[in-house]
Amino acid sequence: MAKIETTRLLLRPVSRNDVADLHDIFSNLDAMAYWSTPPHIDLAETEAWVEAMMSIDPREGEDFVVECNGRVIGKAGLYTFPEIRFILNPNSWGKGYAQEALTALVDRAFSVHQLPSVDADVDPRNEASLRLLQRLGFQVMGRAPRTWNVGGVWCDSVFLRLMSRGHQVR
Repeated sequence: MAKIETTRLLLRPVSRNDVADLHDIFSNLDAMAYWSTPPHIDLAETEAWVEAMMSIDPREGEDFVVECNGRVIGKAGLYTFPEIRFILNPNSWGKGYAQEALTALVDRAFSVHQLPSVDADVDPRNEASLRLLQRLGFQVMGRAPRTWNVGGVWCDSVFLRLMSRGHQVR
């Protein structure tokens, strides 16, 4: 899998050496507030997550660790084409890192993978992510109630889509 370098970030393949850094994020209540699973309780959960990231078939998706100044600050990618997902350590919020990483991922999705669109499924309470995706040009395609059961709590979804140039929103 390729590495992606932006002005401030390196998006690179995950390795087993990233488990502790990713566990700091996946066990953080604020980071996981709108994620599709509850916060990780122990390292074994994060180890399984890392193994799943490492075993993605490159024809079906790709997921990257996000580094800034040599430190892991999150993960972002298209775990399964064409859906984009991202999570950053709360210490990295509000600095434009998510926008920088997603811009590079979207560019790669359209130029390298030739995807006609990139989709996102966002909890409507996650206003910051909704604003970010809409700033990047994503359009709301629909909403649905009770789409995710996270730790016994039902969550809703806002579905967004960004079309590549030359494709129409349907």
